[in-house]
Amino acid sequence: MKPSPEPRRLLHPAAARIAAVALLLLPALAFGLARDRQQPMDIGADHSDAQLGDDGNAKLGGNVFIEQGSLRIDADQAVVDKKAGEFSRAVFDGQPARMQQALESGGMVKIRARNIDYDMQADVVVMTGDVVITQPEGELRGERVRYDLKTERMEGGAPGSRVRMRIEPRPSAPKTD
Repeated sequence: MKPSPEPRRLLHPAAARIAAVALLLLPALAFGLARDRQQPMDIGADHSDAQLGDDGNAKLGGNVFIEQGSLRIDADQAVVDKKAGEFSRAVFDGQPARMQQALESGGMVKIRARNIDYDMQADVVVMTGDVVITQPEGELRGERVRYDLKTERMEGGAPGSRVRMRIEPRPSAPKTD
């Protein structure tokens, strides 16, 4: 009989609170289910190092995971910054970092990149390193993708790289007799 895998370790409650507040504002939430924000959030990592004052950061390392409703994030490490008591930035790194969430319109949005950097003050998410964003409508690939949550503008590309898109055809309407 195979030994059961080690259960995922949750963070110390104080570190989890710091990370949770910032992570509630993640970019996937702009696409995903609003009701996910009303669900409990589970955060785990092999280790954490958090400054609990008004300025500082929380660092999560090793097998980082965040789950809240349909939202799921996996990364090798995460850093959440706080300035003057306000959360200002969340950065996820991995080989790759992955994020997925159910969409209000149905289906899932899935994001994969080596780095996902969310500037909460500017409401801008920059994804770099073999970025793949998949939704039911299609897929976007590139080395760098920038998404402005305020304007809902997405731009992709970096010097010396290309952006590739695939747009799926709309399903045909069912025939009625």
